[in-house]
Amino acid sequence: MTDLPLAGLRILSVEQYGAGPWASMYLADMGAEVIKIEAPQGGDFSRASGPHFLGENDSHFFQTFNLGKRSVALDMRTKAGRAVFRRLAATADAVLNNLRGDQPGKLGLDYAALGPLKPQIVCVHLSGYGRTGPRADWPGYDYLMQAEAGFLHLTGEPDGPPARMGLSIVDYITGVTTAFALTAALLGALRTGRGRDVDVTLYDVAMHQLTYPATWYLNEGDVTARRPRSGHPSVVPCEVFPTADGHIFLMCVLPKFWEALCDGLGLPDLPRDPRFATPRARFENRDALAALLDAALKAHTTEHWMAQLAGKVPLAPVLTLPQALDNPYLAETGGLQSFDHPAHPGFRTLASPIRLDGTRPAARPGPSLGADTEAVLSDAGLTAPEIAALRAEGVIG
Repeated sequence: MTDLPLAGLRILSVEQYGAGPWASMYLADMGAEVIKIEAPQGGDFSRASGPHFLGENDSHFFQTFNLGKRSVALDMRTKAGRAVFRRLAATADAVLNNLRGDQPGKLGLDYAALGPLKPQIVCVHLSGYGRTGPRADWPGYDYLMQAEAGFLHLTGEPDGPPARMGLSIVDYITGVTTAFALTAALLGALRTGRGRDVDVTLYDVAMHQLTYPATWYLNEGDVTARRPRSGHPSVVPCEVFPTADGHIFLMCVLPKFWEALCDGLGLPDLPRDPRFATPRARFENRDALAALLDAALKAHTTEHWMAQLAGKVPLAPVLTLPQALDNPYLAETGGLQSFDHPAHPGFRTLASPIRLDGTRPAARPGPSLGADTEAVLSDAGLTAPEIAALRAEGVIG
C-alpha cells in the first residue's frame, strides 16, 4: 500500500520490550517511519527473549513487537549520544519512549528539552506510574498492574485463588492508548504548530479499564464479584457451558437471543417459565437455569451447536491456543501473514487488525540491530568522518 495514512511522519522511539514497541508498531503499520533507538550493546533486550531465536540479537518475541521499523544503535547514556539524538529529533515529528518515569527528563526526551529545538515536536512518555510523584522511579510491569488494579480479584472461579489474564493485556491496551494519544497530539501540532508532552501510564490505563464495575462501586458501593464459569456479573445466561466434547460461550444479552437459544435447544417453553421469564428472574435462578441448559448442551458436540445456533445466538467455541490459530476463519479473513526474514524464510505472524479500504497493511521484518544507523545519521546531516568517529568511540553501533 502506497497511501498509508501516516506516511511522511517520522517518529523516534526510545523503547524496550512490550508496551512501547507495541504502540510504535501500530504507527509503523499505518505508514509512519518509526526509528527505534537502541543501545549498541545488545539493543532492545527483547532481542534476547527466548525460547525461539533468529540468529544473533533477534528472536520471535522481538519480531512480534517490531515489524516495519528501522533501527539506530545509539548510546543515549553518553553526552555525544544525546547530542546525536538531538540532531535526529530535529528531523522528527514525534519522540516516544517507554522508559521509567524519572529517565526522560535525564535523557532530554521531554518537550522542555526538545521544544526549543523544534516547537511542533510531540514528546510521548509511556511509563509505569508517570514522570512525577512518589513512584516516578519505580519499574512497572503488566502483571503488577493487573494485581494492583483489581484484575486478579475479578478473574477466575469464585472459590479459586486470584488469577491474572493469560496475556499481558495492560501492556497491549496501554500501547494502543499511547498510539492514539500520539496521533491525536500530532494532529494538534500540525494544526497549531506547537507540540507538547503526552503521558500515558500502565497504572492509569489499568485502572481506567475497570469501567462499569468502578462506576458501580464509586457510586453505589457495589463490589463486582467473580461469577462461576467466567459469567457476566449481571446477565444470565452469559457464561461458559459444557458440550459433549468441550465448551461453548453463550451470551444472551438481549431477550431475542434468549428466546432464540431456547428454540435452538428444543426448549421453546422455557422463556415462559416464571423462574426465567425476565432478566432479573434468570439472574436469581441462575443455578436452576444452568442445570437445564447444561443437560441440553451436553447432548451434542460444540461443532453441532455452532452449526445450529451461529448467527442466531451470540456464541463462540472455547478453543485452545493452537485451535484458535489454526481456525480456518482466521486464515479466510486475512488474519495471518508471512514474510521472508533473513534467518527464517516464510516467517509467519498475525496481521494488523486494521483494514484500510478493506486491506490489511503488509508486514515487513523487524530490523537487525543498528541496521539503519548510518543511513539515518547521514539523512540528519552527519558527515562520514563524524559517523566514523562516533563508531570508533562506541557511541553508535
